[in-house]
Amino acid sequence: MSKKVSRIGVMTSGGDAPGMNAAIRSVVRACAYHEVECVGIYRGYQGMIEGDFTDMDARSVRGIINKGGTILKSARSKQFMTPDGRKKAYRHLMAKGIEALVLIGGDGTFTGGMVFNEEYKFPVIGIPGTIDNDIYGTAYTLGYDTALNTVVEAIDKIRDTASSHDRLFFIEVMGRDAGDIALNSGIAGGAEEILIPEEDIGLDVLLDSLKKSKSSGKSSSIVVVAEGDKIGKNVFELKDYVEENLPLYDVRVSVLGHMQRGGAPSCYDRVLASRMGVKAVETLLEGKSNFMVGINNNKLDLTPLDKAVKGTHQINKELLRVADIMST
Repeated sequence: MSKKVSRIGVMTSGGDAPGMNAAIRSVVRACAYHEVECVGIYRGYQGMIEGDFTDMDARSVRGIINKGGTILKSARSKQFMTPDGRKKAYRHLMAKGIEALVLIGGDGTFTGGMVFNEEYKFPVIGIPGTIDNDIYGTAYTLGYDTALNTVVEAIDKIRDTASSHDRLFFIEVMGRDAGDIALNSGIAGGAEEILIPEEDIGLDVLLDSLKKSKSSGKSSSIVVVAEGDKIGKNVFELKDYVEENLPLYDVRVSVLGHMQRGGAPSCYDRVLASRMGVKAVETLLEGKSNFMVGINNNKLDLTPLDKAVKGTHQINKELLRVADIMST
């Protein structure tokens, strides 16, 4: 950038995640601290195309750090995927005097930002906000810690009823492409088996594990299943298969669904969002662009957006081993 940025836009896009409001708050107040104007963009890229903006100052974000969801709303915009849609967005940004963007979202959000940056040389910085924790270049994404706590609380409650009725519960959690939520919540919740997209254990191994649990004296069992697990077409097919092959089990299914996205963000997510928001604004003011703010070894760093989008997120192999040992 040839001159100091004087007006920064901030938006949330894609699936909502606890901590997004805390990140918006941080961006707005970091702008106020550095005497830079801040503009909120409603409904992500769609709002950008429609010029749906609001001026924001330090007082406009009071009382939101503890709230889930996003006050700026979120949407997925097919129109922004077209050159004409991006041209409309650019014209609205220019008319509003916005000179740089902070994008809070996942890989789809970052992909849109990269294309926009390439076409219009428009400065962008990404903040990873997704409960799946599936973004390359950061150990944690905003919302992941809160979602984990929500899932563990649900598992604890389901185990109470599973124990009372000697039942086997399949608990489906979010994680279409990544098993971080299932793996960590499964270990924390004492699950007998954990099924994730990264590790296809197969139906025979699952049945053997459940047989061992029964023969070892366990009267109830919990199996945590990531929605993207490939062992069956869906969790209900798994239930039918187990009932057919292990008739001694009384099987139930609980799909936690979108409750995992909601709720007040945890302390960790609030602090992480605050740190990332400040870093994003200060990175733009330093003249840098096309990066994602991440955290590794409790230190903030920058990853090029193309690497964040194209890089492969790796499941923690040590945790896989721990889960195997704990299920004994």
